[in-house]
Order: sequence, then C-alpha cells, then structure tokens
Amino acid sequence: MKLNTDKMIAESGDGIGWMIFNNPERRNALSLEMWGGITTILDSFQQDDSVRVVVMKGVGDKAFVSGADISQFKDQRKNAEQAERYTAMSAEARLKLASLDKPLIAMIRGFCLGGGLSVAMNADIRIAAEDAQLGIPAARLGIAYGFGSLEQLMNLVGPSFAKEILFSARRFSAEEALRIGLVNRVVPVDELEGAVCELANSIASNAPLSVKATKMTVAEVLKDPSDRNLDAIEQMVKTCFDSQDYTEGRQAFIEKRKPQFKGC
Repeated sequence: MKLNTDKMIAESGDGIGWMIFNNPERRNALSLEMWGGITTILDSFQQDDSVRVVVMKGVGDKAFVSGADISQFKDQRKNAEQAERYTAMSAEARLKLASLDKPLIAMIRGFCLGGGLSVAMNADIRIAAEDAQLGIPAARLGIAYGFGSLEQLMNLVGPSFAKEILFSARRFSAEEALRIGLVNRVVPVDELEGAVCELANSIASNAPLSVKATKMTVAEVLKDPSDRNLDAIEQMVKTCFDSQDYTEGRQAFIEKRKPQFKGC
C-alpha cells in the first residue's frame, strides 16, 4: 500500500506501516494539512490487517518533527476561533495516535520538538539517534500544554522532569532523554533505521492478538483504578487462549519451527 499527499507519505509492506512526515524544508514542522494526514493514514493502517506495527519517521536527516509550522500561525491561528479549529484537527490526530491498537514506534533523528515530541509521546516505543534533540519550547511562545499532553509527559518522566522540560524550554540531548525515560533506546545515527526495522520486524512476526492484548492492558493499568475495564482485559485473555494463533504457537514450539501467526 502506498498513500501519498504533499506533506505526508504512507507506505506498507512485510507487516510494517510507515507514516512519514514530509516537510523537510521546514524540518518536518507540522502543518494543518499534516495533522489531517496523520488521521487519514492511521485510519488506513488501523483497518489494514496486513499492517501489524506502525513506524513514524521524518524525511531527511535534520528532524523527526521540529514542532508546529509557525509560519501558518498568522493565517490559521491568529485568534481564539482559528486556534480552536487548529486545536480540533490536531486533537483528532492525537486521538488517532493514542487509540491505535497496533504497536507504534517513533524513529527519532535530529529535532523532536514541541508538537513533534507530542506526537512521539503517543508512540509505544521511541528509538532515537545520537544526534536527536528533544524538548518543548512552549514557554518561549506563550503557549500552555493541556491536561492530556502533560499527563503523557508525566507518565514517561515523572512530575519533576516534566517541570524541568516545560519550565526551561531547553533542548535535551538523546542521552539525557534516555536517562529520564523520554526515549527507550539511543543508537548511532547510521544504525537507527536498522535498529527500528529489526524491532518492527520482530513485533510483526509475533501473534497480533497477544501484542494487542498487551497494549490494551498497559493502557488500562495507566488509568485510575475506578476507570479500568478489567472485564475487557479478561475477555482479551480468553480470546488469545481460544485463538488459532495459540494453537499455531504451541505446535510451532513442539515442531521447533517459526510460527506463522494470522491474527485470529
């Protein structure tokens, strides 16, 4: 599958869907069109059973996503009414990122700032190159982050580092980001794509129902106890045990061969 717009590229094959930010002249800064593209692409990947894991990356070697496209603010965010429309589109895209039931990996090269970091925080796993720089410059722009984005940040790094990131508005190196839990792994620049592909292929070869169950259960664990859907978790566990993939996994283990999972 290949689905391209002017600023977004979607490709898939071998179980992996690639969502590519294509605005290199602005270091992949997010335009209104790109927020809409995120929604369209993730809807397509969500409905495509052949896609078992999704990877996000930016075009070029300068940035994953360097933030919002500030050049659009004058025309598209110049007042509260226009800002509300912009916020609605970006919120819909973030909802799609957060609700995707397939593993989502952020492949981070260069700048990952502001809205770019907000996108990356929605990934299940973030792998960064040694040249990555991560941060949220909201305090330099007079912008306040809402509850959802701040909650995501705190879940990753805790309240103290969340405050440092937002108060200082500075850029954190890849190693600093790793130390505070903002990324999962840091690799040399020339090993980034190989490391991400190796991980994505490993996930894509595993039982989709098992992977989906883990993602769903982790999401429930992060909720307040009164909001957790324990019945849904129990049902998902039963679904896995009753699946053809469970039979295939057991048989493959006995026969000492690689299992061929179908997601059912």
